[in-house]
Amino acid sequence: MTLTQLRYLVNLDKERHFSRAAERSFVSQPTLSVALKKLETELGVTLFERIRGEARPTPVGERIVAQARHVLAQARHLEELAGAGRDERAGPLRIGAIYTVGPYLLPALVPVLVEQAPQMPLVIEENFTAQLLEQLATNDLDVVIVALPVDTHGLSAWALYDEEFVILLPPHHPWIGRPAVPARSLAGESLLLLGPGHCFRDQVIEACPKCIDPDTATHPHTGSSLETIRYMVASGLGVTVLPRSSIENQPHASSPPPWVPFTPPAPHRRIAMVWRSTFPRRAAIQALHDGILACGMAGVAFLPQEKPT
Repeated sequence: MTLTQLRYLVNLDKERHFSRAAERSFVSQPTLSVALKKLETELGVTLFERIRGEARPTPVGERIVAQARHVLAQARHLEELAGAGRDERAGPLRIGAIYTVGPYLLPALVPVLVEQAPQMPLVIEENFTAQLLEQLATNDLDVVIVALPVDTHGLSAWALYDEEFVILLPPHHPWIGRPAVPARSLAGESLLLLGPGHCFRDQVIEACPKCIDPDTATHPHTGSSLETIRYMVASGLGVTVLPRSSIENQPHASSPPPWVPFTPPAPHRRIAMVWRSTFPRRAAIQALHDGILACGMAGVAFLPQEKPT
């Protein structure tokens, strides 16, 4: 039994498909299949069943996959401990970011880190908060950038910045030019939201609960990303709520779309770095934190005095 076989096993459980698992493992499908067949022979059990093109773990396979994840996490931790004895900023840093942060932070952040920490390239994953925290727990990621609050049991968090929400408007909307709009006014509008699973969707609904009440408002249209929703708003379908950073960090936009702030106190969110408390590369965490504060992202209020918790 080898760590490589265990990685193949975990990747097959993630993908539930031999071809996709091979792609994730950067090997050919026959190589992955032969390695897993050899593992099954060594263990004397069937780990996966092929059902209508899908690979499903058997009951014993589920238990072995869970243990394989634990073994791989411990092996990775050994590598991290060894790395900590060298230059903690040398070597890739695996970071994750939620969909509503990554596209607006990373273009400013990456050039700063290339200059400040050139030996620390970034391996980047964008996903939902729940998936990022799961990948953090299974040692598939080193640090994630998410909106608070999150369950930080066994984790450390470092608040980075606060940002307000704003209302994006279609052309010729009567709110254009207003100094501010109260959140309750959204209930009378055709509101576009991200789909279920996005924490930002939940934050918008918290700011205006009646926006999804069928008795008082039309059920909102949904989009898969902020950029998709932005185009729908521009077409005149309705209004939406965006984090301010998504408006002020679009260097390629020909002209800024019309938007209006909320009447104070405006809904807002706090963005933080989160990592495993046992992660030994503290200098890498510090470098990432310093890079984010130095990147000059617009539309946010950085929190330089915050300390990790």
